[in-house]
Amino acid sequence: MNTRNTTSPIPAVGYAGDVSPELAWQWVQSGEAVLVDVRSDAEREWVGYVPGAAPLAWKQWPGMAMNPSFDEAIQSAVPKGQKAVLLCRSGIRSIAAAKRATELGLQAYNILEGFEGDADSNGHRGLLAGWRQRGLPWQQK
Repeated sequence: MNTRNTTSPIPAVGYAGDVSPELAWQWVQSGEAVLVDVRSDAEREWVGYVPGAAPLAWKQWPGMAMNPSFDEAIQSAVPKGQKAVLLCRSGIRSIAAAKRATELGLQAYNILEGFEGDADSNGHRGLLAGWRQRGLPWQQK
């Protein structure tokens, strides 16, 4: 998915909306939002992470079991009055996490394209779109 609208959220059902990686980063830099990386610990460790993001798995590897600490942890990570922008691998798991965060009373947004973007015709991620491909801050251990 190639994000076209980088200046305003796209309305969504069940959560505040979808935002481009660039808009999410603008909000984080301005102090309007907290970036919550909902990928598994293994994904962040092996693929890379965004410095300063709250590392909070929605589901945990192996087995991709639900994180029983998610509710409490996201409420602690996002101060009242700030938005939560949620990042996963491709922008799918973060929708479910944004819906749950919304149920908990947070203003939660899904970051379109995720960290790695969609897979290309060879099944490779990180080449078509996503946080990394767009040149936003990230590191790898």
